[in-house]
Amino acid sequence: MIDNTAAAPASAESPLRTLIVGAQMLFVAFGSLVLVPLLTGLDPNVALFTAGIGTLIFHGVTRVSVPVFLASSFAFIAPIQGSVSSFGIPATLGGLLAAGLVYVLISQLVRLKGTAWLHYLLPPVVVGPVIMVIGLALAPVAVDMATGGTSEAIGYGRAMLLSMASLLVTLVLAVFGRGMIRLIPILGGIATGYALAALMGVVDYTPIREAAWLALPEFVAPSFHWAAVLFMIPVAIAPAVEHIGDMVAIGSVTRRNYLDKPGLHRTLLGDGLATTAASLFGGPPNTTYSEVTGAVTLTRAFNPWVMVITAVIAIALSFLGKLGAVLQTIPGPVMGGIMTLLFGSIAVVGMNTLVRAGKPLTAPRNLVVVSLILVFGIGGMQVGGGQFTLQGVGLAAVVGIVLNAILPRADED
Repeated sequence: MIDNTAAAPASAESPLRTLIVGAQMLFVAFGSLVLVPLLTGLDPNVALFTAGIGTLIFHGVTRVSVPVFLASSFAFIAPIQGSVSSFGIPATLGGLLAAGLVYVLISQLVRLKGTAWLHYLLPPVVVGPVIMVIGLALAPVAVDMATGGTSEAIGYGRAMLLSMASLLVTLVLAVFGRGMIRLIPILGGIATGYALAALMGVVDYTPIREAAWLALPEFVAPSFHWAAVLFMIPVAIAPAVEHIGDMVAIGSVTRRNYLDKPGLHRTLLGDGLATTAASLFGGPPNTTYSEVTGAVTLTRAFNPWVMVITAVIAIALSFLGKLGAVLQTIPGPVMGGIMTLLFGSIAVVGMNTLVRAGKPLTAPRNLVVVSLILVFGIGGMQVGGGQFTLQGVGLAAVVGIVLNAILPRADED
């Protein structure tokens, strides 16, 4: 494997080609990028802005050496929804800021101690079921949206038609699509659902008419609420571990070892600072995008400066008020249909983590750890009260870490 990961010079390709490829990368990421704020009550224009800022921060920390784009993290959708309903958006942003600082702390521990401690503290038997909880904890919310439960003007019949049409197009593009089409299944599903909703006359265009062409994104400052912080911090564990896989994946595409140079500690630090910066403006946490990695594989656009261009375009688009208004008029059932697939796919990622580990899940120790993570995380268990309540994904992660640390390890471990 090649170790030389020095940034490719921006002048190696024509500026026009770099601009076009950068715009294409944002198009690939756009559907997933705006999906998270649309599902969690955050502003999609702010998400565009913070994705751009976060990507620039990441490339500043890693010295423009890794061809990745950072944007809204799916792992935080369910936790953000739960936190917003319980504590409000500002307190949730405070929790997300704390989660970003956890990334930063982990990056420094990796710099000092390597990665062995991380794998010991967070083996697949803990990370796998925690990811499953992230996907399944609020699955009823997806079904409620898909069936019209959150839309007063759309009845059950129309809601099911919209949600299932959006879902069908998304899965067809994901499974049968080829080339660039396969990289934008969410965008295709949303576009189909929106067009169908427009034909049915259930789209309210008032926000679009009232929005200005150019406008500042609706930034929101974080506030700090201990319950929201405790709820959100453990959620950072699973994406931080997945980050290693992301770096290995993009490294296998470009044939370079990014864990060595610029180093996992730098990429984790860039990710953590990007998430922290996003929360300061009111955006969702940032993470590297597998869709963009797929696009890099397809286009062979290995120049990291392409992603810098993508980030600048995202920031510029965030000031288009009409764009944010269009996104906010997407009917709930359309988003619900997408969510049913999205939440399920996150759970499958967790299941795959367990399967790939090859450990016997019926062994008493593994059975106890996995079972309690799933039941505590999905069943609504909570510990404490008032500002120090721990529940959902946060409680599941803590329970898994504690059990993994105190239970005697089996011979096969």
